Amino acid sequence: MKKETPYKIGKKYLVRTVTMIYTGKLVDIYDRELVFTNCAWIPETSRWADTVEKGIFNEVEPYPKNANVIIGKGAILDVTEVSWALPSEQK
Repeated sequence: MKKETPYKIGKKYLVRTVTMIYTGKLVDIYDRELVFTNCAWIPETSRWADTVEKGIFNEVEPYPKNANVIIGKGAILDVTEVSWALPSEQK
């Protein structure tokens, strides 16, 4: 029997980890990891409320478009589903 999860495959997320922030589209869920595509590493955000609500970032380092990025659940502080377009250009 599969356990319930708040994560939804195909949704876009902003993920805050103990050291960094990521954006991406969730493609798979494992017991200890989440797998995203169309990912970007965000070294610096704007004001947090603006970042979460509008997707405003001071710096963006995108991964290759179709690369899978695996994030360990143990490193995650919080995850927010977002509606804005995922950043794809380096900034």
